[in-house]
Amino acid sequence: MRSGHVWLFQGDGTVAPTPSPTSTETPAEVTQTLFSWLPFSLPEWAAELLASIVVIALAYGVSRLLVRLLGRRVAQQFRRPSLTRTVLRGIRAAVYIFALLTIMGIYGFEIGDIGLSVAVFSAVIGVVVAPIVGSFISGVFLLADQPYEIGDMVELADSERTGFVEDITLRHTKVFTLDNTFLVIPNGTMRDRDVINYSAEDPRTRLALDVLVTYESDVPEARSLIERAARNVDNVIEGGPNIRVGAARYPSAPTAYINNFADHGVLLTVRYWVTEPYKLLATRSKVQTNVWDALDDADVEIAYPHSHLYFDETSGEMQVSVENRDRLTERPPSDAPRDAARDVPADDQSSEDRDGEYREG
Repeated sequence: MRSGHVWLFQGDGTVAPTPSPTSTETPAEVTQTLFSWLPFSLPEWAAELLASIVVIALAYGVSRLLVRLLGRRVAQQFRRPSLTRTVLRGIRAAVYIFALLTIMGIYGFEIGDIGLSVAVFSAVIGVVVAPIVGSFISGVFLLADQPYEIGDMVELADSERTGFVEDITLRHTKVFTLDNTFLVIPNGTMRDRDVINYSAEDPRTRLALDVLVTYESDVPEARSLIERAARNVDNVIEGGPNIRVGAARYPSAPTAYINNFADHGVLLTVRYWVTEPYKLLATRSKVQTNVWDALDDADVEIAYPHSHLYFDETSGEMQVSVENRDRLTERPPSDAPRDAARDVPADDQSSEDRDGEYREG
């Protein structure tokens, strides 16, 4: 006998094969067969719905099992939390896509029909989904370029918002700000921003403080006091080997430099390194407080804008030029009465002269 057939002996002695059961049953029919022990028969729509629920439950369980089994290996392979999460999300998405195709098969959809429908649907809403596709592409570039990673402290330069990167997906980036709020930024706009990463390679961050002292102050003492005041802060690196940034090396201890001879005093700039970038404002405030207290008791005066007025031998003198009026140089008419004393027409006498003549008369 051949496999897959059942041979039956008929009454006349002949043998007739029976056809093997076909495997063209739909999942709904399989579900009805599985639940044939029920005292009632399931409707077709109920069988399809029950089969869909079973497929979804299996997809959920399989995805969790695969993530648990492959999570550690993926993490050891990529070494980056963002790539690890992206790969695990891809595994889940593949399982759910397979489950979706299975459910569509339950309801009688063919792959060719699905492809045609997707093509028409994409042509209609292509403009709508274009930003989403752009965000996905930007997410791929972000994962490849590695400008920041999960756990890094970043600052958005345009909005001056600082926080920690909580999650990176193919569509958006989550930033947990220092104000205890969430920023969900699409990757399409994230790539166009200026992002300052404080903890990309080395969490140590250098800060600077400008102090303007008067020209009459003891500048060497001021530099020494400022450096000592910065070293007395907990989060500030007191000393040690030079810190390398690219090809350059900078002193790790606080160092005060003469920056400029300004209009109102000598500008001193102290540069110091902070061990962690998480409390920059608090560290800067403590350094400034220590500098203020150190300079308050020393022969150093903090300068402020002021002006000095100097007077020389020409002070108090004013150069004045007198120009005669044209009417004073003109000759009066011959019949006009004249003042005998001044040979000036009587009408041109000042009121003071006339008043004096009246008083003398």
